Amino acid sequence: MDLHHLRLLRELGDRGSLAAVARAMHITPSAVSQQLRSLQRSARVPLTERRGRRLVLTGAGRALAAAAIEVSTALDRAGRAVDAYLDDPAAPVTVAAFHSAGLTWFGPLLGRPGLPPVRCSDEDVAQAHFPALVADYDLVLAHRLAYSPPWPAGRLTVVPLVHEPLSVAMPAGHRLAAKAALTVADVAGEAWLCVHEGFPLEGVLTAIAAAAGRPLEIVHRVNDFTVAAAIVAAGGGLALLPGYTSRPGPGVVLRPLADLPAGRHIDVLARPESLHRAAVRTVLDALREIAGSPV
Repeated sequence: MDLHHLRLLRELGDRGSLAAVARAMHITPSAVSQQLRSLQRSARVPLTERRGRRLVLTGAGRALAAAAIEVSTALDRAGRAVDAYLDDPAAPVTVAAFHSAGLTWFGPLLGRPGLPPVRCSDEDVAQAHFPALVADYDLVLAHRLAYSPPWPAGRLTVVPLVHEPLSVAMPAGHRLAAKAALTVADVAGEAWLCVHEGFPLEGVLTAIAAAAGRPLEIVHRVNDFTVAAAIVAAGGGLALLPGYTSRPGPGVVLRPLADLPAGRHIDVLARPESLHRAAVRTVLDALREIAGSPV
């Protein structure tokens, strides 16, 4: 049964004539009749009958009209419940982030006054798997290389957070540490640490190898930048580290690649409907403000 048809039946019972219903609903009397006939086809017994020139409700019609009131009331209550949920500023918000983003922003986010409860999770996944996380979290901090394809359009809302430069990390005593900037030729012959296959930073090493015309020697595969920095400091090879979200320590120096600038986009991904919630928008605004401050 169509809710609009049920409303017309109720209006007929309350107003007493097709003409009065048509005036109230801003449609023609013939349209009212047609829609009531559609409703009648879903019922086993007559809902209306003629009394002289007037169309009135039968006993079954009056019973259905009364039920229509209950249906309308329940739907209105459901709509108000949704509105209350969307407008609740204190509803918990779930946030997922890859490791270095979580290390950088979870602490400031949780320490920020006036926010709704925030539930944090670490999700260090391959670039292609970030969009699927919006099914499980309200906000997902994701990263992709500057020249990578954009996130899939349509089912995602993408909010840019920051563009982060990537630099070559090496021990403070390395022979290349005296240079202010490096070239592909400087680093192509070195041993390297790399993230696991499918993770965004791998593409930069692929680009370095392509520019050098030779494969790089990958000796370690480590996703965690803190672990990678420790290996670099111990002389285990060079690595790419982000400029904002890594803390390499005093034993490691970062140098840019002059002839192959590298960077990554850090974005917030969400389902469009998630951003209808006031609490989610509040946390998103806080993330944007934190990311806009020095880290």
